Amino acid sequence: MANAISTPDAPRAIGPYSQAVLAEGPAGRTLFCSGQIALDPATGELVGGDAAAQTDRVMRNVEAVLAAAGMGFGDVVKTTVFLADMADFAAMNEVYGRRFSGTFPARSTVQAAALPRGARVEIEVLAVRAPPGRDARRPARSGSRRPARRGAGRAAVRSRRR
Repeated sequence: MANAISTPDAPRAIGPYSQAVLAEGPAGRTLFCSGQIALDPATGELVGGDAAAQTDRVMRNVEAVLAAAGMGFGDVVKTTVFLADMADFAAMNEVYGRRFSGTFPARSTVQAAALPRGARVEIEVLAVRAPPGRDARRPARSGSRRPARRGAGRAAVRSRRR
């Protein structure tokens, strides 16, 4: 079952989409967050300044959406960062890095030709909250505890190619 997540502490959607969608199932809770840009939730206006200032606002917006779903940055397993200019990578990365500790989420960073409202940074996240007693960042054990034979994976791939 999927439910839309919405909070006044992050900018309202500026199109036909949800701030986030929460899916619940046997593996736990998975939150798919729409990309956030540096909009001030109180005014709906783009925060001025450089990529570092915009990244800070974006991360506060992401934090608000995560909190509305009962999650935090520790639940984030994947992010996608869109930059208007890859020259802003170092500034974005420094601010972004302050929000995470321990195991960092997987991340893709790409340069986009343009971002909504002329933003310099947009970030979307995927967060997972496992059921009690299970760590979302650790894969569930398979039925077999025996390690795979060394090289078995390559042999299987070779045989399929023939």
